[in-house]
Amino acid sequence: MTTFVDRVELHVAAGNGGHGCASVHREKFKPLGGPDGGNGGEGGSVVLTVDSQVTTLLEYHHSPKRKATNGKPGAGGNRTGADGEDLILLVPDGTVVLDRQGNVLADLVGHGTTFIAAQGGRGGLGNAALASARRKAPGFALLGEPGEARDIVMELKSVADVALVGYPSAGKSSLISVLSAAKPKIADYPFTTLIPNLGVVTAGETVYTIADVPGLIPGASQGRGLGLEFLRHVERCSVLVHVLDCATLEPGRDPLTDLETIEAELAEYGGLDDRPRLVALNKVDVPDGQDIADLTRASLEERGYRVFEVSAASRKGLRELSFAMAGIVAEARAAKPVEESTRIVLRPKAVDDAGFTITEEDGAYHIRGVKPERWVRQTDFNNDEAVGYLADRLARLGVEDQLWKIGAHEGDTVVIGPEENAVVFDWEPTMAAGAEMLGRRGEDHRFENPRPAVDRRREKQKGRDAAEAEFLAFEALSSGRQAAIEGDDDEDQ
Repeated sequence: MTTFVDRVELHVAAGNGGHGCASVHREKFKPLGGPDGGNGGEGGSVVLTVDSQVTTLLEYHHSPKRKATNGKPGAGGNRTGADGEDLILLVPDGTVVLDRQGNVLADLVGHGTTFIAAQGGRGGLGNAALASARRKAPGFALLGEPGEARDIVMELKSVADVALVGYPSAGKSSLISVLSAAKPKIADYPFTTLIPNLGVVTAGETVYTIADVPGLIPGASQGRGLGLEFLRHVERCSVLVHVLDCATLEPGRDPLTDLETIEAELAEYGGLDDRPRLVALNKVDVPDGQDIADLTRASLEERGYRVFEVSAASRKGLRELSFAMAGIVAEARAAKPVEESTRIVLRPKAVDDAGFTITEEDGAYHIRGVKPERWVRQTDFNNDEAVGYLADRLARLGVEDQLWKIGAHEGDTVVIGPEENAVVFDWEPTMAAGAEMLGRRGEDHRFENPRPAVDRRREKQKGRDAAEAEFLAFEALSSGRQAAIEGDDDEDQ
């Protein structure tokens, strides 16, 4: 049964954004309540997070498809839909994320490091958010944006300070078992170790990790044996230690030949020429082991190697080897630049960046850009008002003007978005001239040309003044009639 996996192919899919809601507020005695459709919720993202307690990618080997939850749609009463939950995938320290073409997307080193493998879709805006001074009662809402979906490859490169390299059964696992508290499987036959073993070693004030690379044999860099599967685990190491078997009985093998063979495989793999090397002549406690070590030590030192005669059984020379490895690790750590806790990266927008590009291919005009592609995905093409709103946005972005400049004619094919999910339509030049008209779709004509509040107050005041003048005229007329009646009475008397 497989217990260790250091490379998996994973299909990740983020959640879709929730659709916006097109709703009108309805209440007694308020016929013009206005739009109150809420926005859709954001789709959940797929996030890779480094966890120091995770040591293998086995979980994703058995379940290679992962999907986050979708956002909920908006509702009337200005109620926003709930956001989808992010899917957190725990990965080991040292995981490298690549796409299907082999391009590195992220190198996850350090507990808590995160990477968004698939971004959740945006929620669509409700008609309440789309309302403006010109468009007071939109009869449409934006659709939720689909979540990102893609295939990724995750490779584990062990984060170890020291790598033990050598032939199978050279004693690498035995050295790790006595230098640290690790308990790897140990046997006297080749390819006992089927997975890289890690151990933590303390030498004075330096604490470092040590790992072995199993299965290195001639041709490993071309895929022979197990070496190619695990050579990636030495890429992060600060020092390489050649473990040479001084007690091998195989014909044609000796410490010098083994060293040359392993060095050739490391050179073929590439990227390890700058790593310091140490040599551990192992198994000097067995018969003839010490004699072979004495014969080869001088030749190795002439080549510039620091040589240590060790024995995992008797523990001879292990202290000196441990402190030598700790010294190189400490120097490598001190040479690394100190990373600032906070780093601000400024990426100013180019002065000539219009936000989209138009190219002519196979008799059609292809429009690509983050904004126009997102707007197309969020448009409900069954709603004329929504289509008009899209045309208005494209016109404001400058798409119409650019089509005119590059010579597009009426009836030409225009494609927006990638080929696998594009919107194709025949271009009508009148859209450029009628963009303002299209932008007025969704207006409520009951609100057209509203009278300002100041005008309404003036009209009320005019009404009051007219009523008062009419009252005064009537009062004057009544007084005159009364005076005439009294004069007639006097004459009668």
